[in-house]
Amino acid sequence: MPNADNWQGDVLRDLRGTPPPQRAQSHGAAHGHHPAQEQQQPPQEQRQPPQEQPQPQPRTGARTPGPNTPASSPASSPAPATPPARTRRPARSPDSRPVVDSALSGTARRPRQGEPAAARVSRAIRRIVSSSAAREVAEITRTAERIQQPVTTGRQIAVTSIRGGAGKTTVAALLGTAYAHYRQDPVLLVEADPALGSLPLRLGAETLRWTTADLADIVEPQMSLLDVTGYLVQLPDNAWLLPGSQGRIGAMLDTAAYERVMVALRRYFGVTVVDCETLPAEVARVALSAAQARVLAAPATLDGITSTYAVLQWMQGLPRHMIAGTVVALTSTTSRPGIDVEDAAEKLRSTGATVHVLPHDRHLAAGGALRTELLARPTRLAATRLAAEVFQLSQKRR
Repeated sequence: MPNADNWQGDVLRDLRGTPPPQRAQSHGAAHGHHPAQEQQQPPQEQRQPPQEQPQPQPRTGARTPGPNTPASSPASSPAPATPPARTRRPARSPDSRPVVDSALSGTARRPRQGEPAAARVSRAIRRIVSSSAAREVAEITRTAERIQQPVTTGRQIAVTSIRGGAGKTTVAALLGTAYAHYRQDPVLLVEADPALGSLPLRLGAETLRWTTADLADIVEPQMSLLDVTGYLVQLPDNAWLLPGSQGRIGAMLDTAAYERVMVALRRYFGVTVVDCETLPAEVARVALSAAQARVLAAPATLDGITSTYAVLQWMQGLPRHMIAGTVVALTSTTSRPGIDVEDAAEKLRSTGATVHVLPHDRHLAAGGALRTELLARPTRLAATRLAAEVFQLSQKRR
């Protein structure tokens, strides 16, 4: 596993425009260009002794070397000019693939509202006859101001879980949507879970082409934001998506490719939300150690609380900033959880981690594309508070 602190130092050095040691030399070697060797090598005229010019040969037929004509060799041939450094391109451009197969697209039902109509009407009446509306507006304003704070370097937020089905991708989609809505700078969502991840589906993407592994072989420091976004999926509100796969079984993502992509893309986006693999996958561990803030999605069930509590106890043995910069997103998978959610949250907070509870939402439970206008109001408020808390923690870690 790579050293997180050293990697973050490379990121900051890259953002300041200072090339890391040996980077320029290795890049030149990759293109067959060795500046040090060229400085030590004498000019072509000095290396080759003067010789008698060969007699012109007829253009027809093969040239036969004469007694005074030197045999052809690399030393006697002019050195080819080194081509200028260019952006790398893959050997073959991948084909665009739909996120949902056409045979399955007709099986989805109409999206549902996050809460029943009776609950929405009751809440509207309470807001009219009470002073809670003003307090709610004031809280939303304060939360938005926390999310809109400027950043000096891009913030990376990693979202993971202990096992599948914990709501990890849903939490990542909620965070990315909140940041894209409130912030003015570009927001990136990266899918670092190539094993049939569902982040593109959650974000409403229709087709996929370039993946995280593909971009690792393309991205270069001299590329502009316009160059980079040409390989991404555009989302509403100045947000962009980098998928992890094209929905194929067996897609892989190694730590080296992940590091290259994250180091290169960090300069272009104010906030990057990474939907990681489930722990203890290697890429997930690298993403957690290198991110400025971490979100651990956990279902509000007895087994979910038990496994999450064990992980938080393990994190207590790591450097203090690891658990201090971790937020647990406790998601209610049903309208009536089998545990006391508030008591469970307090137990998890005793480890030093921050805990936020996301209430049950019928729209999120359906598993389709996320539409914020269909979310229940308590879900929208809870997701915004979670986004503000995570972003605030990311600001404390440079």
